Amino acid sequence: MFEKSPKSYTDLLGKTNRIVEGTIIKGDIISEADFRLDGELIGNFQSKGKIVIGPAGKVIGDISCRNADIEGKFDGRIEVLEILNVKSKAKIYGEVIVGKLSVEPGAEFSASCVMKANVKNLNPNDGRQPGEKIA
Repeated sequence: MFEKSPKSYTDLLGKTNRIVEGTIIKGDIISEADFRLDGELIGNFQSKGKIVIGPAGKVIGDISCRNADIEGKFDGRIEVLEILNVKSKAKIYGEVIVGKLSVEPGAEFSASCVMKANVKNLNPNDGRQPGEKIA
C-alpha cells in the first residue's frame, strides 16, 4: 500500500552519523552528513558537514570539514572551512587551518594555526610593495 523510496542526500541533511564510545576505527571515513565521534578514529575524516568529537572521542589523523566541535583529543592536521570550536576539556596537537576559531579556557591547544581570510575580501598587499610595512 505504502512504498518507501530510498532517501536522497537532501533528506540526510540534519541527520548525524554516530560512532559510540568503545569503538575503534582504523581507516578513513568519508561522509556527506554530520558526524559525532565518541569512539576512536585512527585515520582520516572528510565531510561536507560538521564533526563533533565528544569528550571520550579521539582522532589520530587528518580532518577536513565545514564545521567542528572538539571536546576530546585530536592529533594531526585539521582543516575547517568555517568555525572550529575547541571546548575546555579538548586536547589539540598538530596543525590547524580554520576560517574562525573559538577556544574555551582550559583547553590544551598545542598546534600551529592558520586562519584563512574570506577570499572575496582578500586584497593582496593592499597596494603595498612586497616587504613594505603598513603605516
